[in-house]
Amino acid sequence: MLNVRPCLLIALVSFACSAQCAEVTSPLLNKADLQFLREMTVAVMDASRVAPMAKVGDIGPNITGGTVIRPGGRGAYPAFWIRDYAMSLASGLVTAEEQRHMLLLTAQHQQDTEWKLPSGSVVTPGSIPDHISFGNKPIFYPGTLEDYEGQGGARWGILPSLDDAYYFIHMAHFYLRGLDEYALLDKVIDDKTLFQRLEDAYTTPPSRGDTKLVYANDENRGVTFGFVDTTWHTGDLLFCSVLKYRAAIQMYDLATAINNVAAAERYRDEAATLQAAITKTFMSDAGLLRASTGKSAQLDVWGSAFAVYVDSVDDATQKRICEALAKAYSAGAIAWKGNIRHVPTDGDFSKKTMWEHSLAAKNRYQNGAYWATPTGWVCHAIAQVDIPLAQQLAHEYVNELRVDDFRKGDEFGAPWECMHEENRHRQNPVYLTSVAAPLAAFQREGE
Repeated sequence: MLNVRPCLLIALVSFACSAQCAEVTSPLLNKADLQFLREMTVAVMDASRVAPMAKVGDIGPNITGGTVIRPGGRGAYPAFWIRDYAMSLASGLVTAEEQRHMLLLTAQHQQDTEWKLPSGSVVTPGSIPDHISFGNKPIFYPGTLEDYEGQGGARWGILPSLDDAYYFIHMAHFYLRGLDEYALLDKVIDDKTLFQRLEDAYTTPPSRGDTKLVYANDENRGVTFGFVDTTWHTGDLLFCSVLKYRAAIQMYDLATAINNVAAAERYRDEAATLQAAITKTFMSDAGLLRASTGKSAQLDVWGSAFAVYVDSVDDATQKRICEALAKAYSAGAIAWKGNIRHVPTDGDFSKKTMWEHSLAAKNRYQNGAYWATPTGWVCHAIAQVDIPLAQQLAHEYVNELRVDDFRKGDEFGAPWECMHEENRHRQNPVYLTSVAAPLAAFQREGE
């Protein structure tokens, strides 16, 4: 039987407004810490907004026709990244007008025909961009900001990033359910309704016929999750499959809302199949899920915590994961200053690299640095077995934000994208998901 808890349904629906969010408490953060985090997230969200015709440094102007939200403030990432924006929605800080613009903008740039790039990569029909430039050009691959013709290449995969298909569905579900505006699903965008475009996106990432898990191989590879886009994953893919599970639940909800019974039953059945397959395919003896079944099959802290967060594994597996995360955190293997590593420190592929195949140096960026984006997911998981321990992690996270708060001046940068104690490494200041994603998780804990 499909295991969908009420907390997942809460996570799929927008908070009505920031005023409502202000009334939410959290069992994992005291009132002062939660208020500080809310206020910082508001400031970072403001710094991330790019109004029509505005520029970021020399990049722009924004000619997309409305405000877009980029991954952070200051000079980093001057474009509209679909996944970062989608991961920030549940903070409750994006207006309905902004949501509608970015949803329809993304839909307008969905690929409808196969596009073979000079780099050798192939944009398949139904693909969703990795990001959209201020000049209103879709970029389907990491590695370039706005080089439309030169995007892709072997370093980044043959196919576009796979996760954006499911983040597109998340954007639509969040907006439509939050405003009860399901009629928008019938809106025609370049000869297809929005619902058809969501269905096309859902089926675009290569998936197994039996388990429905998303997979990749060397000849047909796509990025499983943009926060590991410098990592080469093959085989069945954990994070993207968990995103697909959530998308199946969301598509079931949307299909039900418009009385499409056949589609609703199909998505319900796929969700159940995925839940069983994720549990069976990725579990390790250590109690954490592995990132893949091929290359870079290391234990995945982020993916394990997110699987618990969206209920994509059964109850017994959730308990094992939560206990393993609590044990790893207590041992100092997954967190530093409240930020989270992708892989436990005792689970690296070798002394030279965390992942088996990464384009980043060890202990930098996605190959061993610590990130705040998943902190709320990890806190949620640990809280299922040890609330005081989860509270400790949450407080460490907020304390680091206080120490290096970017609002103190240009020499301060928190929330950073990622960090490491080695040579006091810090990368990309004023990073949105480093506060918006944890805030959403902590607010959900208070529901």
